[in-house]
Amino acid sequence: MHEEHGFNWVSLIPGLEHAPNHVVMTVFVAVVLVVATGVARMQLASAVKEPDGAIVPHDHLSFRNFFEIIAEKLFALTESVIGAHEAPTYYPIIGTLFIFIFTCNLMGLIPGLLPPTDNFNTTLGLGAFVFLYYNYAGARAHGVAYLKHFLGPVLWLAPLLLLIEIASHIFRPLSLALRLRGNIMGDHVVISVFSGLVPYLLPVIFYGLGVFVAFVQAFVFCLMTMVYISLSISHDH
Repeated sequence: MHEEHGFNWVSLIPGLEHAPNHVVMTVFVAVVLVVATGVARMQLASAVKEPDGAIVPHDHLSFRNFFEIIAEKLFALTESVIGAHEAPTYYPIIGTLFIFIFTCNLMGLIPGLLPPTDNFNTTLGLGAFVFLYYNYAGARAHGVAYLKHFLGPVLWLAPLLLLIEIASHIFRPLSLALRLRGNIMGDHVVISVFSGLVPYLLPVIFYGLGVFVAFVQAFVFCLMTMVYISLSISHDH
């Protein structure tokens, strides 16, 4: 599915006139995150050499503190959903997904750029990755016994429950993809419309709302991912 709408600065770059916007913007976001991670690591390495050994945070919001706050809150949420024992294992994936999706969503707030997550190809790819990953996590945790999750506790109902479970699991990546894409596309369209009608002052309100929507959608996507992982590795079945 190839969808493009609105002006995009990427189309002005020689050689990228006909390149799919969501692919180019996804690569751009990845590069931005790699650079940001490098800067954060350098700041952390410098802070470790300080007398307090980077244990005491700065008294103001800094680049390093910003990432530390996000990391701390995400890890606490991962512990509450997946469990303190399993959280360190799955937190890196959850944290990476959140930062990547949140940054992709924020691209829609920059005039002349389109967020990769308003394209169904991107969101479906993210949903498919989550689908493969939580099933891998379940298979790793239970081995062949993971298949029992699809059959239920009653043997004679196993064929029916198998069909229901398969349909449910197939719908999960689709629901993740459609929810994320629909909300980000809608938010981007609203900002574009009001910025065109009233270019001064009023769009500021919608930009603030846009940041909130970008955060919430990344949060919901990662929260659902945590739930799926928790269900797949649970020993209660």
